[in-house]
Amino acid sequence: MRFCPWYPLSAAATRVPAGESVLQLRVAVGLIDYPSGKSAMVHYEHSLDAVAMVTALAASHADRGLWCRHLDLEGDRDVDLAAFHAKLLAEFVRRFGRAPSL
Repeated sequence: MRFCPWYPLSAAATRVPAGESVLQLRVAVGLIDYPSGKSAMVHYEHSLDAVAMVTALAASHADRGLWCRHLDLEGDRDVDLAAFHAKLLAEFVRRFGRAPSL
């Protein structure tokens, strides 16, 4: 399982597949200071309705110029995406000292 290439959050509603997915958001330029390092990541999210999720995120963060990517589930239809999201978030917290935040 892998993430697709990055694209602007403003284009996400036309790029993300319908249905359940996991999404990552990052700043377009630069890095964010976290307690134990720097990362471009600002958000991870799991949703049963990915189009609604990215539409809401794009509307509420339109001025931030964020980039996103979603999981490419080609051939991996039996993955527990909620568990995958929880694992990604836990790994981020372990590495950077806290959860990413918008």
